[in-house]
Amino acid sequence: MKNFLQSLGGALAAILLLAVIGGGIAGWRANKLPDVETGSWLVIDLHGEMLEYDPPGGVMSELASGDTETLQRMLDSFAKVAVDDRIAGVVLRLSSNSSIGTAAIQELRGAIAELHASGKKVYAYAESFDTNDYYLLAACDEIIAPATAYIEFKGASITTVHIRQALEKIGIKPNLHRIKDYKSAAELLIRDDMSEQSRENRTWMMNEAWEVFMTDVAADRQLTEPALVALMERAVLRAAEALEGGLIDRVAYWDEVEKQLQEEPDGELLTISHGDYAKIPAAELGLAGDKTIAVVHVQGTIVGRESGVNPLLGLTMGHETVIRQLRRAREDDDVAAIIIRIDSGGGDALGSDLMGHEVEVSAASKPVIASMVDVAASGGYHIAYRASRILANSLTVTGSIGSISTKFNVAGLFEKLGITQDAVSRGPMARWNSFLRDFTPAERARFEEDHWAGFDHWLRDVSEHRGMSVADTEKLAHGRVWTGRQAFANGLIDEIGGLSAAIDAAKRLAEIPEDESVTVVHYPEKRSLIATLLSGDHAVAISARWLVHRMIRDDVANTLTLLQVHPAASGELRLQ
Repeated sequence: MKNFLQSLGGALAAILLLAVIGGGIAGWRANKLPDVETGSWLVIDLHGEMLEYDPPGGVMSELASGDTETLQRMLDSFAKVAVDDRIAGVVLRLSSNSSIGTAAIQELRGAIAELHASGKKVYAYAESFDTNDYYLLAACDEIIAPATAYIEFKGASITTVHIRQALEKIGIKPNLHRIKDYKSAAELLIRDDMSEQSRENRTWMMNEAWEVFMTDVAADRQLTEPALVALMERAVLRAAEALEGGLIDRVAYWDEVEKQLQEEPDGELLTISHGDYAKIPAAELGLAGDKTIAVVHVQGTIVGRESGVNPLLGLTMGHETVIRQLRRAREDDDVAAIIIRIDSGGGDALGSDLMGHEVEVSAASKPVIASMVDVAASGGYHIAYRASRILANSLTVTGSIGSISTKFNVAGLFEKLGITQDAVSRGPMARWNSFLRDFTPAERARFEEDHWAGFDHWLRDVSEHRGMSVADTEKLAHGRVWTGRQAFANGLIDEIGGLSAAIDAAKRLAEIPEDESVTVVHYPEKRSLIATLLSGDHAVAISARWLVHRMIRDDVANTLTLLQVHPAASGELRLQ
């Protein structure tokens, strides 16, 4: 802990120092386009968490904790490589503790397919990988691993954690109401195990993911499902075993891969880093047009007014931030259509509704496409359903139309700590929200009545916007969670596809010819260091919290890796 605090203190001091002396250097480097030699390979290093878009804090967050890989940056680069004659192909370098959502992998697989259509190759060099990672690797032309690679290839499993007994032991009692039985997040607090409904929901989600995974990987690798299952029975594999089983194509070290890819036997492999290649504007390669489509990125837990970072929760989405970005895109006469990219498991109901209302207001003046990434559930779906059209990847987690409301009674904890309480009050319900006592029967009745009223309003609104009866919508609600493919079948979304499909949909609704190129702009814009510091949006504080979050997350991940029987990441299919 002492070393952690020392590291954290030094890092925070470094942020301030970089803010003072690094502005000119950072600005110069950011504006300087890299030289790309003909025959170069784009090398993308994948490790740690992949966000959908840049974290709040912009350049300050990068200075604080290093460049953050994002799904959007990879999709942009793949689109550029497809038309860039200087780039021979792409090499994905996958290392330990990589964490990419399954639906995000589907978008990357689609981008790799488009690269293949352009005649470009994509190679994967994997120092360690698990089942989830393999879904991405399988789409590549060749998978290469060193002899000592850590490989976990096993079946799917979903584990839930329950803290009801722990809360009871420390004297905390949740006064909770959920709508309804499938809203399984509440079971963390009120049960010791999965309910029948929770187990049912997770099972149908897992079965869907299993079917998609097996179908796609079997086609990619020319392996049958029984053959893949037989490999899973070993759980952990040496590189030689993976080669024998057809999971990988070659056992080699990185220097040997370099020799394979270089044009001249005695020459040097020409490479360009992803950080450098990402600086090249799409317009430089002809990927622009007269019409503009704005992509508004929203990610994280929905809480508060302004988007930011919570050291424990990670990214947070504030409704004022999102509303500001949507309004800016709506009021820009150059923007023909808006895409709102959603990657959120939900959060505050009020903030979700305020953002959803702004989507509806925007959709009244120009097309608004909701594009779901890994998760757009609960509050994430609340933002989306009033858009002109909704798209999701087939394994996006969505739905969860339901609600949880609670207050915690910590009187038992206070008693254990020797803390006493007293109060005076006047008028009814004065101590309604007191955290030192349970609801009275009358308060509990009003609490549940109000909770149901809010849910019923949401349910009716979803029904109206999705063109369903309230009864049919309710069959899909009460917290039920769906994959994108299931949501398309039951009418909660309109189309299966990622960002590329969302852009096509935006063009159709904006009456832009299918073969006409468009300029895509992203909100929030990535600002320079000086602009960030002068913006007054507490960028230094946000970047400091991002640094703390990354340090905690990475340290925990590394510790868990060391504690495992086999030092590789979890092989579960990550659903939620």
